Amino acid sequence: MPGTTDRSADVIVVGAGPAGSAAAWRLRQAGREVVVLEKADFPREKVCGDGLTPRGVKALQDLGIDTSPQAGWVRHKGLRVHGGGVVTEVDWPRLQHWPDFSLVLRRSELDARLAAHAEAAGARVHTGVTVTEPLLDDAGRVAGVHAQAGPDKEPQVWRAPLVVSAEGLSGRLAKALGLVRREDRPLGVAVRRYVRSRRAADDYLDISFDLTAAGPSRDSMPGYGWIFGMGDGTANVGYGLLDTRRGTGADHRAVLRAWLDTFPAEEGLGEEDAVTPLRGAGLPMALNRGPAYTRGLLLAGDAAGTVNPFNGEGISYALETGRLAAETAADALSRPEGPARESVLRRYPERLRAAYGRHHRLGIGFLALLARPEVVRFTTAHGLTRPALVAAALRLMGNLTDGRDGDAVDRAVAVLTRLAPAV
Repeated sequence: MPGTTDRSADVIVVGAGPAGSAAAWRLRQAGREVVVLEKADFPREKVCGDGLTPRGVKALQDLGIDTSPQAGWVRHKGLRVHGGGVVTEVDWPRLQHWPDFSLVLRRSELDARLAAHAEAAGARVHTGVTVTEPLLDDAGRVAGVHAQAGPDKEPQVWRAPLVVSAEGLSGRLAKALGLVRREDRPLGVAVRRYVRSRRAADDYLDISFDLTAAGPSRDSMPGYGWIFGMGDGTANVGYGLLDTRRGTGADHRAVLRAWLDTFPAEEGLGEEDAVTPLRGAGLPMALNRGPAYTRGLLLAGDAAGTVNPFNGEGISYALETGRLAAETAADALSRPEGPARESVLRRYPERLRAAYGRHHRLGIGFLALLARPEVVRFTTAHGLTRPALVAAALRLMGNLTDGRDGDAVDRAVAVLTRLAPAV
């Protein structure tokens, strides 16, 4: 391996979140030299619900991550859904291709573990390095990045024939190349904090559409609240507005506080039970920045807008798109420089659309319904009393099916998805 003073590699990955670390690990499995540049130091704080659905569990297992309780992961067997004054518990589906449990781990710990996993595979991970702009060759193609390192902001130049942007919502490199976020696609926002709560240990993850004493409100839709027990005496409590285009301009923090105020004091969810400040972050959805490849730059995770519009889930898709970006880069680098290599790279955006575009189109339609409180109130009041219907909806929203190889529900979801035009 080159020394740490060598500022060149086959691929530079910008960002050591789930997308970046997954990409780096996959590239190392393909035998490629990888540098990961991360602006923060670990452990770092990230606004997140900290929950990984079975889709996220599989993505972790595919990376070779130990997801056992002995390794510090907290398992949950399903969701407890609150809506229309009704509460129902539904287990994760038992499917051939997906685990039947979800996981919880603080995001600060998750990111640190994934970065260490990539580093153990041979990736050179540098923290405290802020990438400022792309390095372009005479033809305007990305040939690396400009960066600043350490407290003194030492200027650096890193060189590689390909760069993977896993920068998250900011997408600085993408913006520099003219790839801006599409305003016609949903952008969500989430706020969360940790509290001391008796719900710290629970077999189920709580999600609620009843965010006021009277049920869903115009200010809170389309969105939901969550309470995820962390297994350590605390719970992650938060609220996500899944489409700010349909919002009323209400204060998201006020929506969360008002919802938590509906619980009895002994639940341990109030202001006096908080152990961290209230923090917020954006949720880029529905492939809302593209194309996901241009001039030597590939986008993965939030930088490409891969959050699921149905539920605001982002970690699963960050891990998956990190893998897809790495596979594309490794395949391209095995070809001669020129048209053959570029042909592989240009197929990457279509790979993302093929994998997620139709599901995200359905999700956008779902958000349009969820934006109407009266529809949510009626649907949850009548639907949550039918466990089979809830289980089917959970499969669709979580993108958890065996497709046409599965049962009648899976085949129905496959047909519905196939009929939807990709975003």
